[in-house]
Amino acid sequence: MAQQAQTTGSVVKEWIVTLIYVVVIAVVIRSFLFEPFFIPSGSLTPTLLPGDFVLVTKYNYGYSRWSFPFGEPDFKGRIFGSLPKQGQIAVFALPSDPSIDYIKRVIGEPGSTVQVTDGQLILNGKQVPRTPAGTYVETPIDDGQGVPITVKLYHETLPDGVTHLIAKATDQGFANNTQVYHVPPDHLFMMGDNRDFSEDSRFLDAVGYIPLDNFVGRARIIWFSIRLDHPWWEFWYWPVDVRWDRLFTVIK
Repeated sequence: MAQQAQTTGSVVKEWIVTLIYVVVIAVVIRSFLFEPFFIPSGSLTPTLLPGDFVLVTKYNYGYSRWSFPFGEPDFKGRIFGSLPKQGQIAVFALPSDPSIDYIKRVIGEPGSTVQVTDGQLILNGKQVPRTPAGTYVETPIDDGQGVPITVKLYHETLPDGVTHLIAKATDQGFANNTQVYHVPPDHLFMMGDNRDFSEDSRFLDAVGYIPLDNFVGRARIIWFSIRLDHPWWEFWYWPVDVRWDRLFTVIK
């Protein structure tokens, strides 16, 4: 009887040790290598869609307190730091509430100026070229009357040569006619590809300029994607709801 109790105790201890190892390994991978993120909104449409699950590499920009679960308060500054490049899509901790992660595209580098005039992006006083690329039906967004909006697509080419798709529903309104933004040192200006439906650095009170220390990592791959017509865990809808053509797509 005593031997049976001892055996049971050994098994429990073994399970606890194994669980600790698993947790430690998971935390190390999540903090230093990769972290999955879910895309809940259409601010980066058509590049990223609501229901995309993306894999973010943590090592590209170095490590800060926001690289770790819950934000390590005793971790100051950034180690192995590298400046996110213009055109890359990156995850960062929102300055006004670091418990919230945002994902946007790097547009303005430290020391640069950014402006939007009549829907046209202007960097350092020069208009960023764009060419028409068709249309797109913005199904998650409506016009206030329950009717999906058809938006225009453009190929936009940034000064460093990176070309990506943007979506434009209008050239009017605040987000399309902004002040001149002067990006401070050690900060970046971030924007969504869905220019008329993205809360980003154009809105200084809500988002603003993003400190380099707030960057979490670079979005690299869409490893899963599903329409949000049903909860994603209702797997019996997967044959219809999963966007099979987006699985393991490299993010550009």
